[in-house]
Amino acid sequence: MRSPTGWPRAAVLTQNREVPRDPMVIRRAGPEESASIQAIEVAAGLQFAEVGLARVAEDPPMALDRIEQLCRDGRAWVAADGVDRPRAFLLETRVDGGVHVAELSVHPAVARRRIGRSLLDHVAASAADDGLVSVTLTTFTEVPWNAPYYQRCGFRILADHETGPELAELLGTERRRGTAPRVAMLRQC
Repeated sequence: MRSPTGWPRAAVLTQNREVPRDPMVIRRAGPEESASIQAIEVAAGLQFAEVGLARVAEDPPMALDRIEQLCRDGRAWVAADGVDRPRAFLLETRVDGGVHVAELSVHPAVARRRIGRSLLDHVAASAADDGLVSVTLTTFTEVPWNAPYYQRCGFRILADHETGPELAELLGTERRRGTAPRVAMLRQC
């Protein structure tokens, strides 16, 4: 669904809903922004140490060549600030024929301003425009900014029997790593 300005739904947002400042614009990321995306992932990942998941915080970020490929494929979105600097990103892939959120990260300096939610809303609207009915992701169950956050954003936890074969395989691989309980989630578009 398009807004009256012609932008896809949720394409423009503000950091503060009551007094707009430094508008963020959601747009596709270019391959040249891969290092910025990777830096946001590292900064956001450090927060996992605060909830006892130091091993997750220490994990290496997604490889630059993988991020570059997702950018070239049109599967990388950024929320860019007033000087067009990426401050948050969402990387999507295709899993079981649908859109899957492979990674969503918001730089801690701009966290808690609905930027992540706006990226999720944007990707769900884009998926709906493409005729898809849902978006999936996998996440930690006990991290406040993971499963509980995604539930507030309209996702529901899937029972294992509700996952398609690719999503089940992905979730199984993540669970075998054993850092913390993980689930698959789905949001209708």
